[in-house]
Amino acid sequence: MLKKELKDFKLLLLNVPGGVISLFIVSVIVMNLLANKELISLPYLALDCGFTVSWVSFLCMDMICKHFGAKAAVEISVMALVVNLAVCLLFKLMSMTPGMWGEYYATELPEVNDALNATIGGSWYVVLGSSLAMLASAVCNAILNVTIAGKLQKDNFRSFALRSYISTGIAQFVDNMVFAIVVSHVFFGWTWVQVFTCSLTGALMELLCEVVLGPVGYRVTKRWKADNVGEKYLRRVQSAV
Repeated sequence: MLKKELKDFKLLLLNVPGGVISLFIVSVIVMNLLANKELISLPYLALDCGFTVSWVSFLCMDMICKHFGAKAAVEISVMALVVNLAVCLLFKLMSMTPGMWGEYYATELPEVNDALNATIGGSWYVVLGSSLAMLASAVCNAILNVTIAGKLQKDNFRSFALRSYISTGIAQFVDNMVFAIVVSHVFFGWTWVQVFTCSLTGALMELLCEVVLGPVGYRVTKRWKADNVGEKYLRRVQSAV
């Protein structure tokens, strides 16, 4: 069983366009790095700079889910999560080295070097919270996406938008909610009102970004279908049903 799953996963990696996988992984890494800086901090709306790219990973998930299925989207998401954890570990190890960051020589302040080490090295609870949030939201997004798709009759942009925007909006809320509960509530002292309202408003803002570029994602998946992208993987999945 395990050998079969590994074989299917290898075939999936060979069939999903490398550009989408690369964009997905890079967006996850950049999102978690930019999350160290706040963008908006209001009583009922809190956004970090990771918000500017977080929607990219969800758009990639929706594209993969539409063409390759929910299982494929979850597996690619888990791979992106593993790569991100590896990068976080590398950053942590490099932050523990005795060398100085370039910005230290511009200011000659040791506090600047310490701050950069703390930012790049990250905190274990932030990494844990973001990992749990991404895993939960990826599963939620994939299941909702294919469930909604099963209720739709046509395969057009309206159907793509409906399945993608609903699943993404809910999954983004789950992502924000899990992170807010694990990190913001426990370590930063957020109230439950802040946890809920910031998770909801943040999800709406992130969804708005995907809505703007949703048509691009639809055109890409339409081209995949026309060019029979991933035909070997899709045939294998269909034969296993």
